[in-house]
Amino acid sequence: MTDWLEQGNGAALTLLHGISSGAAAWHKQMALPGCRVLAWEMPGYGASPPLAVEKALAGDYAQALATLLDRQGVQRTVLVGHSLGALVAAAFAARFPERVISLVLADPAQGYGTADAERREQVWRSREQQIALGGELLAQTRAAKLLRPDASAEDIATVASGMRRLHAEGFLAAAWMLAHDDIHRWLSHWQKPFEVWCGEQDSITPPAQAEALAQHYGVRWQLIPNAGHASYLDNAAQFNQQLLRVMKERGAV
Repeated sequence: MTDWLEQGNGAALTLLHGISSGAAAWHKQMALPGCRVLAWEMPGYGASPPLAVEKALAGDYAQALATLLDRQGVQRTVLVGHSLGALVAAAFAARFPERVISLVLADPAQGYGTADAERREQVWRSREQQIALGGELLAQTRAAKLLRPDASAEDIATVASGMRRLHAEGFLAAAWMLAHDDIHRWLSHWQKPFEVWCGEQDSITPPAQAEALAQHYGVRWQLIPNAGHASYLDNAAQFNQQLLRVMKERGAV
């Protein structure tokens, strides 16, 4: 078992999953032509050991990602962060700008670091209650909510499988980051263009919020049709088409 999945040859494309997911959820992106695709298992997920840092923020996860890329001999990569992975991707881009060919934030979770203490506590406690249900019950009650209303049974099963494999320690550490960090803290230090994508039926990080993020920075906004929060599963054809466009525009493939 490893802390990443990898497939293909060519320019590096690194994919970062969300809080209730894992590297295996990216299975529809792994065979992207002309790309060396790396799907990271965030610390505390799958076989990836948790961070030693107590109350870690996105910068700590970004450092762990840098260590993985070093180990795999990846100097520069197109970086895609989905949901909570978008927060980590923004932190990595801010800390290691020379290593990021292009940055994509998909269905981004923006964090609650600038919210009042009561709201941050509420976010933290809600995630604590979720994981207390256990992976099986969490999968039964929440998996379908990450997808469009008419999602395929296969895609629901993919999301549910990731939820069943969650480790409480890793999930709670990620939940702390979500409640106490803020994506603007990192994007304010990223001086290059990036893109924001979102499923048009995303009820977790709604399109209006994602579009507002793109407008705030004056960057490209891309709506993924017929897709919920897990837009890369719901409409993999469109998502992958956009990935290849980004790779080609940046001269990566």
